[in-house]
Amino acid sequence: MNNTVKKTITAALAKFGEVQKAASVELTHQLIAVFETDTDFMSKAEKFDAVFDEFPKFEELREVFFDLLMINFFTSDVNKLEEDYLESKEWEKIEDETIDRGTELLNLLLYINECHDEQIKPSLEDFLKEFLLVEEDEFQDEFHIYEDLISNQQLVETSVQEICENSKILDLGEEMQDMFVPFMAFFHQPQANDAVYKDLERYSNNKAFDASLYSLITSFNQNR
Repeated sequence: MNNTVKKTITAALAKFGEVQKAASVELTHQLIAVFETDTDFMSKAEKFDAVFDEFPKFEELREVFFDLLMINFFTSDVNKLEEDYLESKEWEKIEDETIDRGTELLNLLLYINECHDEQIKPSLEDFLKEFLLVEEDEFQDEFHIYEDLISNQQLVETSVQEICENSKILDLGEEMQDMFVPFMAFFHQPQANDAVYKDLERYSNNKAFDASLYSLITSFNQNR
């Protein structure tokens, strides 16, 4: 298992449990056990869902943690498979079967990996223009999905309070509705600190989720 993913799971679940007043230790142990299982991806996904089914208080984290399952596969599990596995018919079938799973978080985690590989600091402008290529004609699907971030980039320079308050009045698209605040908070402050958590818990409409996802992203960035 990817050690960064392990630390990220622990941090994100602990933060969600802290805000929601829900015990997270057993869920953490069970999820890590699933991630460490030496089996094919779809079997692992089935075990993953079975664990989340047992912990309904954490249900809203299921799909963002599915993104972590994918990241763990790309960075750890795939090393045990054939070199061109991600171009195989088998992986193509898995992609088709999981097309409705996960969130846009996966792109952000892949971007953070790239930043560390290239030794550059994550920035919203770089994420949008250089990683997602939203200004290129052939990537207009990405432009549509991330339009909320594109048109509100200036919020990154303000405060977590401003980000949260604007999220309440903006007509956010489906893909970014849950992601907007934690994504913006990360690009505002990529290194987690108590002030950001306090502001998220004070001003966010979805305190536990936003604090947990911010913890997930910053932990992934810090431990990469």
